Amino acid sequence: MTFRFAKMAVASAVLSVAGLAVAADPIKIGVSGPFTGGSSSMGVSMRDGVRLAVEEINKSGGVLGRKLQVVERDDEAKNERGVQIAQELINKEKVTATVGYINTGVALASQRFFQEAKIPVMNNVATGSAITAQFKDQPENYIFRNAAHDSIQAPMIVEEAVTRRGFKKVAILADSTNYGQLGRADLETALKAKGITAVATEKFNIKDVDMTAQLLKAKAAGAEAILTYGIGPELAQIANGMTKLGWKVPMVGSWTLSMANYIDNAGPGGEGARMPQTFIQEPTTPKRQSFIINYLKTFNPKNQRIDSPVSAAQGYDSIYLLAAAIKQANSTEGPKIKAALEDLKTPVEGVITTYNKPFTAKDHEAITANIPVFGEVKGQRVVYAYADDQKKASEIRVKK
Repeated sequence: MTFRFAKMAVASAVLSVAGLAVAADPIKIGVSGPFTGGSSSMGVSMRDGVRLAVEEINKSGGVLGRKLQVVERDDEAKNERGVQIAQELINKEKVTATVGYINTGVALASQRFFQEAKIPVMNNVATGSAITAQFKDQPENYIFRNAAHDSIQAPMIVEEAVTRRGFKKVAILADSTNYGQLGRADLETALKAKGITAVATEKFNIKDVDMTAQLLKAKAAGAEAILTYGIGPELAQIANGMTKLGWKVPMVGSWTLSMANYIDNAGPGGEGARMPQTFIQEPTTPKRQSFIINYLKTFNPKNQRIDSPVSAAQGYDSIYLLAAAIKQANSTEGPKIKAALEDLKTPVEGVITTYNKPFTAKDHEAITANIPVFGEVKGQRVVYAYADDQKKASEIRVKK
């Protein structure tokens, strides 16, 4: 009898230890973005913002008594690679949720697998207007975003160029990707609302290094400004092309004009470019100051300048939003996390904004048009384009 009870006690102890091990298993969060190639300044900055948030949360005890664990994958800004990674994160890594997507095309190709698996996706950089609407006709939508989508940015760009600066003849230069061509369409819609048609609309490809032909058409058409939708390396070639032609008109484009590989590759020719920004690397609130100090200390970027401040800040915030939802749901089940995201009870203090009820069942966009401001490339950095925005930067802009 004693032997039997001893065996039972040992078995009970083993089960208890096993139970503790299961309870202590980390909560896996997928992180998908381009960590190499032309989009890498966005991808690496996003990833590092994610890492910073995860480290902070884990130091504070994690979520539901469990550590967060990021499972990082380099999608190389390639649709087919993104698809492969999505399936790996779902089927092999068993992630609870995923964050990332830098490139609109990769997001649209890949996130359907998470939708089918009922696993939430928090898009934290990609801005194509269609991203959160891809599954709008389905009863449940697992795709969320905390970046300023292009239906916000394109009207801002047009307002800046046409209304605030008075340019009536504008040319559009957009890359041939989903991002560039959807952005071009958004620009054309915004221009049409002002009664304006672009005097030239030109396309270029990723890795193009000569924009002479496109710029000559814009110049011949009398363009007073260039509106852009592309990413850093090719945007730099537009600025460099104007320098070579001895023809300089303002560049106003999407937020990607703030990328380090635009600023550095364009050099003096890139100065003055303006773009919408959800975050500018200035310590305008205690939260932003803490984020900047910790980011610079942890990752030590060149010239103490975050390569893509917007990507880093949105990456950071995306983890805090997910963590809040997992905590509220008291679960790592996708449907319960989605439901929590759609009805967050407690505000989440982020770098971009304080997220107070950022999502609903019908609205999966955390950022509204009142939140971004205009940045300008000046002295090889992005600064506030307008003094009024800088003066009011300590006032948190919240979702309307």
